Amino acid sequence: MAYVFQVTIDSAAPHTLADWWADALGWQVEPSDEDFIRRMIAEGHASEDDTTTHRGTLVWKAGAAIRHPQGTDAAPRVLFQLVPGPKSDKNRLHLDVRTGGDDPGAVVRRLTGRGATVVHHGRQGPRTWTTLTDPEGNELCVSA
Repeated sequence: MAYVFQVTIDSAAPHTLADWWADALGWQVEPSDEDFIRRMIAEGHASEDDTTTHRGTLVWKAGAAIRHPQGTDAAPRVLFQLVPGPKSDKNRLHLDVRTGGDDPGAVVRRLTGRGATVVHHGRQGPRTWTTLTDPEGNELCVSA
């Protein structure tokens, strides 16, 4: 049997990082269902401490997710999950962002303008890539 999966990224500020990655990938942040959140609090399944406000919207404090704009399961959902401490070591897993027809150099410049940091320029045969870190230090590679 084949399984569907999502990628989960630990984060100190999941809603802010979800916004960053949605912009980086051209994806969309999943909308918050404020009525559902309020109902869960009213029914005693959650408390006000489980929530926060992001960009004027009531959201779950524990995380935020992004999806491909076409809503297809062909691209996995990415969840940004609140964790108590900062990133402490090199990622064992990272996302490779393939730019297709877009200029990878322009994508790198756009991302660094939004808080990413260039870590390394790599090359293997005819393939080249740039390794970056997002604003929280999570690694990603950008290539054509």
